[in-house]
Amino acid sequence: MTDALLPAAPQPLEKEGNCYFRKGCNPLAQTGRSKLQNQRAALNQQILKAMRMRTGAENLLKAATNQKVREQVRLELSFLNSDLQMLKEELEGLNISVGVYQNTEEAFTIPLIPLGLKETKDVDFSVALKDFILEHYSEDSYLYEDEIADLMDLRQACRTPSRNGAGVELLMSYFIQLGFVESRFFPPTRQMGILFTWYDSLTGVPVSQQNLLLEKASILFNIGALYTQIGTRCNRQTEAGLESTVDAFQRAAGVLNYLKETFTHTPSYDMSPAMLTVLVKMMLAQAQESTFEKVCLPGLQNEFFLLVKVAQEAAKVGEVYRQLHTAMNQEPVKENIPYSWASLACVKAHHYEALAHYFTATLLIDHQLKPGEDEDHQEKCLSQLYSHMPEGLTPLATLKNVHQRQLLGKSHLCRAITHHEESMREASLCKKLRSIEVLQEVLSAAHQRSQLKYTQLREDDDLLNLTDAPDIISKTEREVEIILPQFSKVTVTDFFQKLGPLSVFSANKRWTAPRSIHFTAEEGDLGFTLRGNSPVQVHFLDPYCSAAAAGTKEGDYIVSIQDVDCKWLTVSEVMKMLKSFGQNDIEMKVVSLLDATSSVHSKCATYSVGMQKTYSMICLGIDVDDKTDKTKKISKKLSFLSWSTNKNRQKSASTLCLPSVGVARPPVKKKLSSPFSLLNTDSSLY
Repeated sequence: MTDALLPAAPQPLEKEGNCYFRKGCNPLAQTGRSKLQNQRAALNQQILKAMRMRTGAENLLKAATNQKVREQVRLELSFLNSDLQMLKEELEGLNISVGVYQNTEEAFTIPLIPLGLKETKDVDFSVALKDFILEHYSEDSYLYEDEIADLMDLRQACRTPSRNGAGVELLMSYFIQLGFVESRFFPPTRQMGILFTWYDSLTGVPVSQQNLLLEKASILFNIGALYTQIGTRCNRQTEAGLESTVDAFQRAAGVLNYLKETFTHTPSYDMSPAMLTVLVKMMLAQAQESTFEKVCLPGLQNEFFLLVKVAQEAAKVGEVYRQLHTAMNQEPVKENIPYSWASLACVKAHHYEALAHYFTATLLIDHQLKPGEDEDHQEKCLSQLYSHMPEGLTPLATLKNVHQRQLLGKSHLCRAITHHEESMREASLCKKLRSIEVLQEVLSAAHQRSQLKYTQLREDDDLLNLTDAPDIISKTEREVEIILPQFSKVTVTDFFQKLGPLSVFSANKRWTAPRSIHFTAEEGDLGFTLRGNSPVQVHFLDPYCSAAAAGTKEGDYIVSIQDVDCKWLTVSEVMKMLKSFGQNDIEMKVVSLLDATSSVHSKCATYSVGMQKTYSMICLGIDVDDKTDKTKKISKKLSFLSWSTNKNRQKSASTLCLPSVGVARPPVKKKLSSPFSLLNTDSSLY
């Protein structure tokens, strides 16, 4: 992890012992979370090894003809499948290790579920980016060694982000930096040969692609995962802590939803649209749960209207967890979602539904309508508590009749006890949940409270007199919503801004190599004007001036004057610089932007930096060349002279088919002006 040491970083640094690390990263911190992440990385490697061995055994089983060998391979394959299943169960145990991520303060609350960070392998950008800078931008690549090192250090730091706002900002800064890198070095028609490998956070299966989108999507997932870890770390015993918890889970849901809508074809299970939909639901459910805890934080007074509010808030939490549990049991996420997560969602659904019935029973049993109280308000609250009243009962009559209130209250207590028992049963069926002591204590205490209240009111004929308690309408004063990621608040400087403004100097545009122009200003007149922002362009060029004679063309971009880089200078600054030389000789370097068609390359399977030139790739390149040649023969346009001999073959003699002499045609270049013009041909490496 010492690769994250920074000799000279543009980002703020923080001191840890005698070493300096990028702000938001501390790879040497020996916390429970870091140890858990190290275990996850080790498990990912074991799963990768087991999958490779299983693939080899399956191939051997297909190729073997000897019966004895096939039986031996089948036996070995069964052992490998068993080992792989055990490794995945161990990874699931890490995913439900919620105690490590919770706040250190002792709290009598049900734990929340965080997401683990995706693990990755080291990536070397240096070879591919240096070659591309030399080939595409015609600049010395050694001038950008520090920038490439900063990019690799930033990526290394993102593997161990701190669990706070600085860690989130670190990941966001790398995500934004990847946008600059993609525009600078990743053309849409070419593979750069940089292999990105990320491990699925739920299954441990590795995914490798030569596509920067995998890197960007994985960083987004880790931003959402880090928000969940921040949310679980907040102190849920204070109002500020609960507010931070709600905010963190809403932001986590926003990042994951943004990932789902932006990257729709991710090859990893944990980033598939179906899985991300479930994860967004889980984040919003946990935010709603924290909202309920915030309502209950000051302490519940035995007051009618407050109990109505709390009962409906609890019903809302139970409803969202019920929907979450249903979504977790749908295909295709059912096979990949941890069983303990689905079990905990079911446990919480029953638990909060039980609390809703318990608080409803309390307001019915402990409160009686007294003279002078607001009958209309209480009647309205009770009528809005149910979708429909039990048969034969009305809200106002129930409020005034003590016996009816107690019967209906005991019916709610019976439903509460039933839900409590179901939540405890679900928790006991899952091995991982049985090991969470605080969960067992909370469920047991809530069940005992409802049991005790019912025991105090129980009568012998309850089984005959009690009716089924109606469902409680869920309602909340604060509906949680996703908060989209605010990347604009993170200030990031493009590492490779020396290459020039991104609007011109990008990977999807092509231009000639820099040409040196030696000219003088005759009687203070340069012979041309300038236009545009950075970089400036030559405009209104006098064809008889010395600059034009030296090779300047209309529309050329000025990149340097007297070896002074001026890609970022404005028109006024460049003009002032040119006029400062007076009658002296001026050396100016310019580039000419090539047309759009010359920047479109027909080959995508050509050799690229960092990849071995295999036989299959050579054959694929030859095949593409053949197709390109055939296409050229078919789409070859007739010249004006040949048109006259072929016009009789046309079925229609409409004047619309006649060629127009006045239409401007692209000039035919007889001679290549620079070595980089060769890149426009089909035989180029690009």
